[in-house]
Amino acid sequence: MSLRVDISHRYGDFTLQLAFEAHTGITALFGRSGAGKTTAINAIAGLLRPDAGRIVLEDEVLFDSGVGIHVPVAQRRLGTVFQDARLFPHLSVRDNLNFGARYAPPGASGPGFDDVVSLLGLALLLDRAPTALSGGEKQRVALGRALLSRPRMLLMDEPLASLDGPRKQEILPYLERLRDGDLRLPILYVSHAVDEIARLADTLVLLQDGRVAAQGPLYDVMSDPAAVPLLGVREAGAVIEAQVIAHADDGLATLQISAGQLELPGVQAPVGSNVRLRVLAQDVILSKGVPEGLSSVNILPVCILTVQPGDGPGAAIALQAGRDRLLARVTARAIHEMGLVAGMTCYAILKATTVAPGSIGR
Repeated sequence: MSLRVDISHRYGDFTLQLAFEAHTGITALFGRSGAGKTTAINAIAGLLRPDAGRIVLEDEVLFDSGVGIHVPVAQRRLGTVFQDARLFPHLSVRDNLNFGARYAPPGASGPGFDDVVSLLGLALLLDRAPTALSGGEKQRVALGRALLSRPRMLLMDEPLASLDGPRKQEILPYLERLRDGDLRLPILYVSHAVDEIARLADTLVLLQDGRVAAQGPLYDVMSDPAAVPLLGVREAGAVIEAQVIAHADDGLATLQISAGQLELPGVQAPVGSNVRLRVLAQDVILSKGVPEGLSSVNILPVCILTVQPGDGPGAAIALQAGRDRLLARVTARAIHEMGLVAGMTCYAILKATTVAPGSIGR
């Protein structure tokens, strides 16, 4: 299943001009407020009719301005989860879920009631009213209701934006299970939170001022120095894959990555599990020689790929670490004094406590 979007729409002085594709897995639309994320998802859902362009889901044209096609919302078979759960307050959780099932087309394939309850951990909530649920529980029910309508694709518009940190961490594992499960349902995920997309997305589309500034596989876009201004200096960083190979009694876990081993706290995954790590550029320190006498044991040999100066005193450096890529942010003065240039080999140092548990995903 694939979604192809090529649309333009004008709001006063703001013009949305988007062209991207979304396939199986999670495609994230990321951008700051006003970048055009919600406008894009409303157009795909059918809640907004663009001025021009085409939207095609698999082989069905949902919108084509040239021939006057605009398929109504109810006929698009897209499950939508909004920032607020929008549950029916007078219905129990069970009845809210069954309401979604009423809209499943006869004979459509998809998960059944028990499958969704198990996937999202809703068994103990079925007889509760929405008013008795936490924010994270409400979003899980809203997601379950959307899944039971057996959509061809899920649209998620800032689904965690209204949740505090603990509630967000509560629901993220369920979204990872949905991404990695057997449903193979494409998901378009809108967010302005880098930590969410780093844990969840397979493909990343960066929006800026209504246009696509960058798009591609998550690992490639996140590790591109050109993306630093779009993601934010403090939020920019690479995402790498690792395998858990040991847990020590002191709470540190040993993880294997392509460039070596890391020791990190807060890893809950069992030995043998694969996880993804978000490593912030500002937390990577570079050394020209082999560091000695450091408290950190996370020292990786790397090769400098590119050096990209910023607008201020800092610069972003793309690093090859085995088969993975890292980002480092250093001062322009350090680059000059150390003579850092593309092609140079050096060492990247990562302090264990800088990788927060929330930055370690399934």
